[in-house]
Amino acid sequence: MTRYEMAQIVAKAMAKGANVDRLATEFAEELDGLGVRVAALEQKTDQVQIAGQIRTSYAAYSKGAARMFKSNHSGVMRSRLFLTGKVNDNWNYQGVLQNIQDFTNDSGDEKTEFQRAFLEGRIGNVRLTLGRYHSFVADGNLYDHRVDGMKMVLGKELKAELEYGKLAYADGAKLGDKFYRFTLSGKTGAWNWEGNYINIDNLLKLGGQDDKIWTLGARVNLDKAYASAMYLKSDVNVADKDAGYVLGIGYAGARQNEAGSWGVWSKYYNQPSGADIMHTMPGVHPETGFKGWGFGADYTIARNMILDTEYYALKDQRDIANNKYNTWWTHLMILF
Repeated sequence: MTRYEMAQIVAKAMAKGANVDRLATEFAEELDGLGVRVAALEQKTDQVQIAGQIRTSYAAYSKGAARMFKSNHSGVMRSRLFLTGKVNDNWNYQGVLQNIQDFTNDSGDEKTEFQRAFLEGRIGNVRLTLGRYHSFVADGNLYDHRVDGMKMVLGKELKAELEYGKLAYADGAKLGDKFYRFTLSGKTGAWNWEGNYINIDNLLKLGGQDDKIWTLGARVNLDKAYASAMYLKSDVNVADKDAGYVLGIGYAGARQNEAGSWGVWSKYYNQPSGADIMHTMPGVHPETGFKGWGFGADYTIARNMILDTEYYALKDQRDIANNKYNTWWTHLMILF
């Protein structure tokens, strides 16, 4: 047995609380070397962190939603691995690896792709994001998808954001070209508020027209209950509609680390086509603008396991008879 192997035995005995002072003195140099090696390994491990998310969802469609989706149901399992690598004290690298499995067919068209890759850090008081990352605009009523670009954020209580880049493709389809966005948000007592201006070149859903959009929203929290309102205005008029709003109420919400926690919510949407780029909700709706209700509830069935169900009853904003779009969507989210 070498002195280093003996030092390992002494270290294990010390960890269990054994009185090995004389041995510890004898092998002090080796124990110190062993401690340095362990510390260096732990430091290297902390530089790269991995988190995961699995979402299994089922959706049922009726009326116009079934026609638009070309099916009356869908079943999908989405798996994501989130990779975070520490560059230095001010900068991190982040990436997302995603796999999609479609249970509604046997064509073997499941795909795995590297969805996001970006740097996140700060220069002085300015927080920066550079690369392909996820952008969430106007509470998701305007945009909830990836972009290739850069984002600068300044401030905390009163926060200013400037973003510039290009809209990423969605399911292989091009959304648009270059865009820039300015956001100002803050908190006053129980109120949170946010204003956005976004300018987009060549928005494909509008036939390649450029679009300029303004939003102004606020949310008030009353203990566990809350209410929200948002106004959206586009400079592109589709079917005599260029402005709309989203109203919402809710109570509490499922919390990842608290089994038994739950929440409910309801929203009314009235959005023109020009103020809806890539909506956060799973409800199928027409590209010409939509209005209608959404309802949802979520429940944490066990730590890191959240069950969510949502129902949407939407219709064409132009009040076309019988042109209704109904979606019921439910999913189980597992986090690790």
